[in-house]
Amino acid sequence: MKNVIGMGNALTDILIRLETDDLLDAFNLKRGGMHLVDTDLQHRIAERAAALPRTLSLGGSASNTIRAAARLGTPTGYIGKVGRDETGDFFERAMREQGIDPHIFRSDRPSGRCISLVSADGERTMCTSLGAALEMTRDELDARIFDGYDCLYIEGYLVQDHELIAHAVRTARSLGMKVALDLASFNVVEENLSFLQELTDECVDILFANEQEAEAFTGLSDPLEALESIARRCSLAVVKVGTQGAYIRREGRTEHVGILAEARRVDTTGAGDFYAAGFLSGLCKGLSMKQCGTIGAIAAGKVIEVTGTTFPEAIWQQIDRMVAEVERGELLF
Repeated sequence: MKNVIGMGNALTDILIRLETDDLLDAFNLKRGGMHLVDTDLQHRIAERAAALPRTLSLGGSASNTIRAAARLGTPTGYIGKVGRDETGDFFERAMREQGIDPHIFRSDRPSGRCISLVSADGERTMCTSLGAALEMTRDELDARIFDGYDCLYIEGYLVQDHELIAHAVRTARSLGMKVALDLASFNVVEENLSFLQELTDECVDILFANEQEAEAFTGLSDPLEALESIARRCSLAVVKVGTQGAYIRREGRTEHVGILAEARRVDTTGAGDFYAAGFLSGLCKGLSMKQCGTIGAIAAGKVIEVTGTTFPEAIWQQIDRMVAEVERGELLF
């Protein structure tokens, strides 16, 4: 495959750094999870955290992946829905400026946003009000949107609309495209388990999961056992195991890839998204599984060193140099 089009909830991220996890307890939020909330609850959370430092950035899981993949040199497109507001205009304009082909639908509802509560150790807990993103429907997905693309990448967070996600992946497969799915969050998997398993069995070629998501998906606590279980459902399975790196299984062969050892963990927001970006960019260049995993680890390792998913060009230049070493076979984790 040579290029990727992503589909997901188009969001703006508000990242708030917590001094303690008391705020999570106060609102009964599962640490490390993603919680769909209404605008009222989101407002009350923001009010409670008003005195804490915050950062605003372009967000949404698949959006993060596609933007990072584009910066890594992969031809990309993106499908999402935003409001007819300044936030929506900002989102679409930023996509175009980064060389991404945007297929952005508009709604009279306000653009969606995600409050990401970042604990002292960098773990993030997300409270998402989908807004306009919630109104994207299967009827808007004309098959012509997928013309010229080899792979459709979908975030698990989109699973709030089973009909939409099923239609998208079936359309992609009918056009001969590969389908990649990131499970996104353990509580998303727990709440949509049967649907996600059936979707994977029917349509998914590449599946990304972290250790918690893999356990929720398979019922197996051992990541290698979970990896094998997932690999029986799709052709390429990736299970990320935090500081232990990641396991990749394809065609009956398992590879282990480490992490960017010197990475300083500040905020884990976007780590999985950037891992998928690096991995998919490697696949689009025809690299080995070890090389793909190493590029994923580099991208993930760099994004956790900053708050949010936007960092200076100088860091991207560091990534570019490391990726070039990976492509030459000089750097593997």
